[in-house]
Amino acid sequence: MLELLARQIDKTKSREDNIFLVKEFLQLLILKIIDEAGFFKILVFTGGTTLRVLYDLQRFSEDLDFSQTEGNFDIEKLAEKLNYHLAELNQLKVSMKINASQVVKSIDVKFPELLYKFDLSSHPNQNIFIKIEIDSNPPKGGNTDLSINNRFFFLTIKHYDLPSLFATKLHACFYRKYTKGRDIYDLIWYLSKKVEPNLTLLNNAIYQTEKNEFKIDQQNLNKFLIDRVKNIDFEQSKKDVERFLFNKSELKLFNSDLIIKMIEDNYKN
Repeated sequence: MLELLARQIDKTKSREDNIFLVKEFLQLLILKIIDEAGFFKILVFTGGTTLRVLYDLQRFSEDLDFSQTEGNFDIEKLAEKLNYHLAELNQLKVSMKINASQVVKSIDVKFPELLYKFDLSSHPNQNIFIKIEIDSNPPKGGNTDLSINNRFFFLTIKHYDLPSLFATKLHACFYRKYTKGRDIYDLIWYLSKKVEPNLTLLNNAIYQTEKNEFKIDQQNLNKFLIDRVKNIDFEQSKKDVERFLFNKSELKLFNSDLIIKMIEDNYKN
């Protein structure tokens, strides 16, 4: 696997671009292990990295996010499988830290020495870091799809469909304690694709975190979105997302009037 990864390094590209490539290779390798170990029977891939992996979203995404939709999930077993396949089968130096005490469980995966090995860092111990998060109590109502990715190798991924992914992104955009520019970029992507959000999942997500009985439907979706877009700090959002964008000129899309126009065109009352 190291030889396959080495062949992906393009010396004509910037160091930053090649580091992104190495991270994405490792993300897909982790997804392949999850697939082949049978964890997609109980887990669903979600979040911004889903858009990057399956729909070629033009920004880098750091984490691998999953929802546990059924069955019993053993995070220790997942960590054991990852360590066996990454370290023993693929000769990658790796360390892991497990947090199983919260509703959202996580595995922090670190790959030391790899960037140094590929001349992408002068520091032997500089890590590549990938966080895996599993929501053990996700809101109900999401619909799933099955897709194949063959960017580096073949793997099958069980994931939320686009309307359900959009619903979870809307919840992230408007109900986080702070606004992430990456969420706003993804919002713009969904609007540009004219995706209709899964309102059942969106309402369940809002109720789960806010205990709010207000229901979003086709009649008030337009107003709901516009009211919240008006409260976004776009300058701060641009600062947050800039380093993740492959094309920095896309920062011009962070424009309240433009986004509101897309909402009005997509979701007419």
